[in-house]
Amino acid sequence: MTEPIITVSGLRGIVGETLTPEVAARYAIAFAAGAPPGEILVGRDGRRSGKMLSLSIQAGLHALGRRTIDAGVIATPTAGILLRDFHAAGAIQITASHNPTPYNGMKLFSAEGRVIPAGPGREVLERYRTGAPAWLPYASLALWQPSSTQRCNDTTTAHLLAVLATVDAERIRQCRFRVVLDSNHGAGGILGRRLLDELGCLVTLLGEQPNGRFAHPAEPTAENLAGVLKSVAEHEAEIGFCQDPDADRLAVIDHSGRYLGEEYTLAMCVDHVLRRQKGPVVANCASSRMSQDIAQRYGVPYFRSAVGEANVADAMIAQGAVFGGEGNGGPIDPRVGYVRDSFVGMALLLDAMAARETPIGQLADELPRYEIVKTKISLPPEKLPAALNALEKHFSDATADRLDGLRLDWPDRWLLVRGSNTEPIVRAIAEAPTAAEAARLCEVAARIIDST
Repeated sequence: MTEPIITVSGLRGIVGETLTPEVAARYAIAFAAGAPPGEILVGRDGRRSGKMLSLSIQAGLHALGRRTIDAGVIATPTAGILLRDFHAAGAIQITASHNPTPYNGMKLFSAEGRVIPAGPGREVLERYRTGAPAWLPYASLALWQPSSTQRCNDTTTAHLLAVLATVDAERIRQCRFRVVLDSNHGAGGILGRRLLDELGCLVTLLGEQPNGRFAHPAEPTAENLAGVLKSVAEHEAEIGFCQDPDADRLAVIDHSGRYLGEEYTLAMCVDHVLRRQKGPVVANCASSRMSQDIAQRYGVPYFRSAVGEANVADAMIAQGAVFGGEGNGGPIDPRVGYVRDSFVGMALLLDAMAARETPIGQLADELPRYEIVKTKISLPPEKLPAALNALEKHFSDATADRLDGLRLDWPDRWLLVRGSNTEPIVRAIAEAPTAAEAARLCEVAARIIDST
């Protein structure tokens, strides 16, 4: 790569190569130039390069005449809470999410406390790429003053209270759940420790220090969490929670050390919320059918969005959803904010266990059962339209949807084929009652795509 990977809601890259202090400052200025008047909050997820990038970003914003709020190390969902509390004009969270250690990135938040939608995101990208002198006044360093930065000293209380308000905290406290939380030296342990203590849990916290020295690969998959699975069983914990480095995603482990995964996080949260409050549910089109089946069970509308947190938030707002999220372990509770939030997931799942007096493994086993298979297929971007047409023609018995790539639905399975924004590939995701059936769908899709 010669430049960072840029989407409508942010960028990421290898620090010192595609992501440099200059790139970070330019991108921050491009964002601030379109934001309303006011301060810009800057946070980071604990990676070792985060402080350097934060200083560069704030220097660029000060050169533009913007004051900043330095939140230090915080979880990504916390950024959305804090900027609302400070009535800031926007926020920049420095994070590469689940990417490997050499990476870092920037996620942009609007004044509403959510990841910026696609329209404003495209405008930021255009300003960044054109670099017009009218909005890039690097010479305006005289605008900087020592008072240009305000330090945020309490980064957790507002977020903590918002999450606690969504559950019966006293009921959870009475259970004294034994919990293992793996924050993997990301940002999640800061609020994670305080939340679980407030809920009366007996906590074993792995990777609590937010220093970016990951104890295992950053994405919370079964393969990466082998040591954590053993730890849950060894500590006789009733549940294990695993966060990604910026704590917007949550994977779950049951008392036996069984990896329930990220897809179950959203589905179990949806089930618990709908037991208490009926209303529309939204998930992206790459999420498991479990949440759709649960919504149908409770007789509430279910809506799909394009992939991406901002797209889910757009659909939730438009449909008045009571809950939503992405199947990558990212629940979104509008009572807390329109941001994926692992702390929301932890609180709701503990509340579900307490309310039903049922182990987390049993709650998962009660859900509809499917298996997901994800593959990549090499394909130049210019061949994508013909490939999607060929797939739709071949699978003529399926219901086709072009919301995001091509999704093909049958009563008990589905196939999604989407082009990558950053590589000459397509991603094929299939879900079916068995992994073998899902794999066959991906294999057939690959053969058809290869023949176009």
